[in-house]
This record gives sequence, C-alpha cells and structure tokens, in this order.
Amino acid sequence: MTAHVTETVGTPRSSAPPRLGLVLAVCCLAQFLVTLSVAVVNVALPAIQSSLHFSASSLQWVVNAYTITFAGFLLLGGRIADLFGRRRVFLTGIVLFTLASLVGGISQNAGTLVTARAVQGLAAAVIAPTTLAVLGTTFTDPHQRHKAFGAWGAVSGAGGAFGALAGGVLTDWLSWRWILFVNIPLGVVLFAGVAWVITELRHEGSGKRLDVPGALAVTAGLVVLVFGIVQSGPHGWDSARTLVPLVAGLLLLGAFVVIEARVAAEPLMPLDIFRSRSVTAANVVAATSGAALFSMFYFLTLFLHQVRDYSPLRTGFAYLPLAVSIMVAAQFSAPLVRRVGARTTLVAGMTLTAGGLLWLAAIDEHATFAAALLGPTIVLGAGQGISMSASAIAGVAGVPPHQAGLASGLLNATRQLGGALGLAVLAAVATTRVNGLLDGVRPTADLVRHAYASGYALAFAVGAGIAAVGVVAAFAAPGKPRD
Repeated sequence: MTAHVTETVGTPRSSAPPRLGLVLAVCCLAQFLVTLSVAVVNVALPAIQSSLHFSASSLQWVVNAYTITFAGFLLLGGRIADLFGRRRVFLTGIVLFTLASLVGGISQNAGTLVTARAVQGLAAAVIAPTTLAVLGTTFTDPHQRHKAFGAWGAVSGAGGAFGALAGGVLTDWLSWRWILFVNIPLGVVLFAGVAWVITELRHEGSGKRLDVPGALAVTAGLVVLVFGIVQSGPHGWDSARTLVPLVAGLLLLGAFVVIEARVAAEPLMPLDIFRSRSVTAANVVAATSGAALFSMFYFLTLFLHQVRDYSPLRTGFAYLPLAVSIMVAAQFSAPLVRRVGARTTLVAGMTLTAGGLLWLAAIDEHATFAAALLGPTIVLGAGQGISMSASAIAGVAGVPPHQAGLASGLLNATRQLGGALGLAVLAAVATTRVNGLLDGVRPTADLVRHAYASGYALAFAVGAGIAAVGVVAAFAAPGKPRD
C-alpha cells in the first residue's frame, strides 16, 4: 500500500499558514537544549565527583550515560516521530527530558544521577531528529529551508560551547545541581511553544508497525560498542573487559544489517537511503565532525583545569570565542551551499576543523590562552559552524518526506556516535602518552603538568587526522547544482 501524509492540527487555527519564524525558534530552542546538555556537565565534573562520591573511573558515566543513550536511540526516535506524529512525540520527549532533569538535580547518589542522565539521553533522542524533520517539512521553499538549517546548525554548535560557559557560571555561583535544574524552565517554555505553533504531521500506510527487532539490535549494538570503547581507557585494548563488548557490539550491528536487508517488512532504516551520495557523505562528515568537537571540549577543559589551573567559571568564559565563531560561521554556511554547493562548503568546513585541531596540538604546559588557544579555537569553531549546517542540508537533500525523520535521526546518531567513539579512542591515546612519561619517574608537579599537556596535544593531533577523513568524505558530496 502506498504511504501518504496526513496533517492534522490540534487547534482552531488549523487553516492558518504556519508561522515560520516561531516554528524555527521552537526547533532551535529544542536543539539548543539537547546540545547544551551534552557539554554543560564537563566543567562541573569535579564538583559532582566530590558531592556524590564518584570514583575516578565511574565519573565518566555522567557524560557517557547521556551520550550513549542519545546515540543508541536516535534512529528509533526519528522513526517514532514519522509514524506517530511529530508534535505528539515532540511534546512527550520534552516532558521526559524535563522530569529527568529534575530527578538528576535532586539526586543524592551516583546511581540516581547516572540513571537520570541516561533518561535525558533517551528523551533527547526523540527531540533532536524531530526538530530537523519539522524544519525539513515546514520550510518547503529551498531558500528558506537553507536559512532555517543555517540557524539550526548555529545553535546546535553554539549550544555545546555555551554549555561550558553555563556550567562554569552555575557551578561557581550556585551549585552543580543547577546545570540540571536550568532545564526545567526551558522545558516549560519549550512545551508551550511546541503546543502552540507546531502542527501535527504523521505518515500513514499499511500500518504503524515498528521494526522492533531492528531497533533493539541497533540500539544494543551501539550501546555495547561504545561501552567497549570506553572500557579501553581504564583496562586497555587487549583486556577482555574491552574486547568482549567490542565483539558483541559489532555482532549486534551486523545482525541489524541482516534484519534491515532481509527480515523486516518495514525496516527501521531502509538501506537504500545510502544510495544517496549526499546522505552518505553528510553522515561521514557528521561522524568525524562530532569526534573533533567532543574531543576538543573534553581535552581542552582538562588542559585548562589540570595544567593551567583555571576555575570552572574561567574555563567557561574561555569557550565564549568558540561559541561566537560557530554561530557566525553557521550563518554563512547556507549561502555558501547555495552558491558553491555542499561539496565545497563541507570541504572548507572540515579543513578548518582539522587545521584548528592541528594548531592546538602545538600546546605545552606553558601555553597561554591568548597566545596558544584563542586562535585555534576560533578557527575550529568556524569550521564546525560551516560543516554542521552544510551537513544538515546535505543529509536530508533529496530524501522523501516520509523519510525525513529517519534521515535527520541518522545524521544526529552518526554525529553523537562519532563523538563518543572518537573521544574514547583519543582518551586512550592521551592516557598512554601520560602514563609513558610518568612511568618510573618521581612525579613532581611540573612533570605531571608536562605529561598531561603532552598527552592532550597528541590527542589533538590524532583528532586532526580524524577530521581529515571528513575532508576526504566531503569530496563525495554533490557539487553546485546547475541553474
């Protein structure tokens, strides 16, 4: 049976044209909330560890519980929104995210906080693909759509940078708990905005059947694979604690491919979506871009804390130029795509990203912010702003409306998965360098700072290599469309 689109509006204003500016504002606020929550905890980690008595090895789960569930459930979130109505699913995700933030803020032990962060990630996996799908189906004019994706890309990138600033301000002035409590008023405003301006859109066909085996296989596979990568830090790559989940994760992802290709009547991810060169290139770029940005936040924060003795507030302000750079560059991304095509725009964005990371690789324990960090973070921010918006445009280009949620969910999933995998690998690289420099010597304060700086510099250099893979992938994106 041929699928068709049914649009319903839950208010008497159903005959009125959609208020495009308000729709864009709501979608951007939702994406800002999602990306803010990825980065906002980084600066607060020492305070969280002291308050809830996390061990050094378990503290990482304050970040990874969110990231892993976010990446693991994104495809399912986009599919649910397609089938059951984007407005309804949007509102449900906001409520779940807000309640999880409240529980996390009042948590009295490590387990409760990690669980709340995992539920936040689950809710974000519903919200994020819905924002991009709503924009793609609301802004039908290509010029307006490119502008909307440019704004979405700006807040998507800046949310991470402002998250570090907000985390520093809230932790220094109030308490680490406010990095979670701040989501509550934002969630209330967002719920009201979605209920007011977003119309319902769902796709009806032969039935609202979910590919449950496929959803379970891909979600479990991503979660287990990322868990295995994370385990490599404390236990090493040759440990059974690392190898067993890595192999299990790869087997589950292999099972997912078989289910989608041969078993599922209505696949969660029709594999023919990758016949689009634009979609494939955009997702590779998104994965390498996510690895670059996640690693930069993590290692630069540690460098400022451990090597340069920055306070949480000062660390947060150090990210302000990066945030401004991302936002400004993202506004130029959509016009660049129109003028020179997605290929040239993505190549430029990922080249700037790789160059910024390579510049950061020159840091040592004496590096100052003005001389050694300001320039590369601005360059990297410009590259991220350009590539985020351009990959969002390329990732849904030519995709049928009934697959808009799938395409946007896939793009977000690969970005988050790339970030999680890249961060885990680079953390292992940095740890190996630090341990090698400190092994068998008396660890004086100066030597420890030198070892940390050297380890983080190596991580930045390897991160530049990962970004270079994104440059190569960008050449597969479509060129300038013919007039």
